[in-house]
Amino acid sequence: MNHRYPFIVIEGLDGTGKTTLRKGLFRLWEGLYGVTPLCALTTNFLASDQAAAIVTGKYQPNAANRDAYLSAIVADKRATLDRLVLPQRAARPVIADRWLLSELAFFAVKHGMRASETYGTLTAQLTVAPDLTLVLDLETDTSMSRAQARQGDAVRADWDVHDVQSRVRETYEAVVSKPDEFPLLGNVVRLDARRPRSEVLLAAWDVLRERQLVPLRAARTEGGETHG
Repeated sequence: MNHRYPFIVIEGLDGTGKTTLRKGLFRLWEGLYGVTPLCALTTNFLASDQAAAIVTGKYQPNAANRDAYLSAIVADKRATLDRLVLPQRAARPVIADRWLLSELAFFAVKHGMRASETYGTLTAQLTVAPDLTLVLDLETDTSMSRAQARQGDAVRADWDVHDVQSRVRETYEAVVSKPDEFPLLGNVVRLDARRPRSEVLLAAWDVLRERQLVPLRAARTEGGETHG
């Protein structure tokens, strides 16, 4: 493994199991290595002067506030990288619930912007890619059913509807299918979220191991000898 810990992003429609996967990876790192990951969100409000623009642009999107919202997202992600992600990777993994892919989908659906245009604006000041972006892939009908079954008020009437979520998924598909055009998503791996949550977690962990993003663990033989 490299001298630093990985920056991992989990993407997917609402209801695909992002939170469950994040918690599972958190527990595996703690249980196997005694390392507590730092968990971040797609928006962390670390650029405090941009908070109003972030809230307005997300929940009341319109043509008048589009550019201000996009600029606020750039500032917040820059602050998140500078103050959370980069300083912490020497000590522990960083796992983010959404990052760039979700923003590309939001602006495509809510503002009709091309993913490449949004990407260009976002990445003009963001020069660090995640080590890995895991995309939980699930049909829209199933993801919506799961999201609507959750407790609380997580479902939004203007967002968690079939037409909107279908367009979000279409944007994901279009972006993920062209990795060379979106390098700051990092290495992108799609996971089949139709499987039981435990199998999704195992698949994600296998991806981390295959890419040497987790430390090697010593294996003990019958005679008590330890091998790396």
